[in-house]
Amino acid sequence: MVVTETLRKAVKLFGQKEAVVCGQRRFTYGEAYERVGGLAQFLASQGISKGDKVAVLHPNCHRFFEAYYALAFLGAPAVPLNWRLSAKEIAFILEDSESTFLIADRQFGELVEAALVQGPKGVKGVLWAGSGEAPALQVDAFDYEEVVEGFKGVPPEVPYEEDHIAQIYYTSGTTGRPKGVILTHKNICVHALGTVAELRLSDSDRWIHVAPMFHLADAWATWAITWVGGTHIFVGAFDPELVLETMEREKATISNMIPTMLNMLVNHPTVKDHDYSSLRVLLSGGAPIAPEVVRKIVETFGCDYIQTYGMTETSPYLTLSILKEHLKGLPYDEQLKYKAKTGREFIAVQLKVVREDGTEVRRDEKEVGEIIVKGDIVTPGYWKLPSETEKAFRDGWLWTGDLAVIDEEGYVTIVDRKKDMIVTGGENVYSTEVENVIYMHPAVLEVAVIGVPDPKWGEAVKAVVVLKPGMKATEEEIIEFCKGHLARYKAPKSVDFVDALPKTGSGKIAKKELRERYWRGHERRVH
Repeated sequence: MVVTETLRKAVKLFGQKEAVVCGQRRFTYGEAYERVGGLAQFLASQGISKGDKVAVLHPNCHRFFEAYYALAFLGAPAVPLNWRLSAKEIAFILEDSESTFLIADRQFGELVEAALVQGPKGVKGVLWAGSGEAPALQVDAFDYEEVVEGFKGVPPEVPYEEDHIAQIYYTSGTTGRPKGVILTHKNICVHALGTVAELRLSDSDRWIHVAPMFHLADAWATWAITWVGGTHIFVGAFDPELVLETMEREKATISNMIPTMLNMLVNHPTVKDHDYSSLRVLLSGGAPIAPEVVRKIVETFGCDYIQTYGMTETSPYLTLSILKEHLKGLPYDEQLKYKAKTGREFIAVQLKVVREDGTEVRRDEKEVGEIIVKGDIVTPGYWKLPSETEKAFRDGWLWTGDLAVIDEEGYVTIVDRKKDMIVTGGENVYSTEVENVIYMHPAVLEVAVIGVPDPKWGEAVKAVVVLKPGMKATEEEIIEFCKGHLARYKAPKSVDFVDALPKTGSGKIAKKELRERYWRGHERRVH
């Protein structure tokens, strides 16, 4: 099975059904298929063929959807770009991925110009989408809508196997060099089929794309929702009010968002002014989420909630906090505890929580181990980095770097990333445990807990807090609040209050960037 089969199936069974809602534009599956065909035919006319890489720099939009599919029809791997990266980083990815063409929205014109000036070899042309002025470049430039309309029709047929590369997603590497994660057509299709089964996706679903499509927290739904003939609703940029309005107007039924996004939605002043009766489930993924935020999501939106966990390297889902049937009879608060866990093993993967020697930890929710996984959704490796690939795998298992406990039901709870664990005075402190407590404080909007240099203890626990508008709290108050819920050594030794926390391109809190501010001039060991 290859990615293009998911769109062919939708056109065959749901050709006249609404496929895409993007602002004022609406397309049926039949219309979307013709537009995909036009884009693919144009790219083929520019010499793009099987194996050629094409980068995409675009906000959430029907054009991102079209690009993913058009490139799949050509057998040309897509290289989605994080538009929050610097021109230098974009230039590196274009060069490293060997991208030969770029599809970009005109709003990123200056970024594209600055990146291409730095000389990535091989980029022959840019296809500009959106409105506004585009800069003059030293490569060929074309208008997206003109070429799609001009070439509109049936996509070309390029034969290839399921182990062919479908996409290369770049993630930040431990060496500071971005790593290209290879995903094959098999990886993507097996994952999509797994989500169809797990989430009971159907043609009645209306998925709202809120998390960025360059990130797999959202991109996986491109293929799964299409496969079942569901409708794609695109929100170009994350604006809480716009998201809430769109969810109501377009009767969204399901979405996966980053925890920071969901936290902003449930704390938005107009959140209670909208009708969410169409929503059947909201998923959270991309980062840990505090149980208190889970409670607010369930109570605010009145729908089911599923915590997800995954990695770019695994297409992405590894766990889902879907309740087993016998757990649905538990009291409400007990059910919420399970929903707030990282989740049980995803249907399309094998997962273990193990000690350093590879033996499994006790299922007592106390012994901490590392999550390791294997299966058809797991990447074959990193693009042009055989040594990094070799380091990530042992005996066919991918070692994730995520530390977790597991209960007797098989539900995993991540306690930290290995690199985020704080060792203070010889004691391990897991930042997510402390964050979960601080999120319970009524004045706290967002928090990140990190280890900072300490001459006595090696590392000290620090909380960096954003307060809700109009709310107040003191450093002493936050520390004492934590001591009321945690062992004293786990409570922050200090609290900084800030207007905003740094975020990654996908909207996650950027702990690495935050930590670097406090460790300049000091050497920190990764545990």
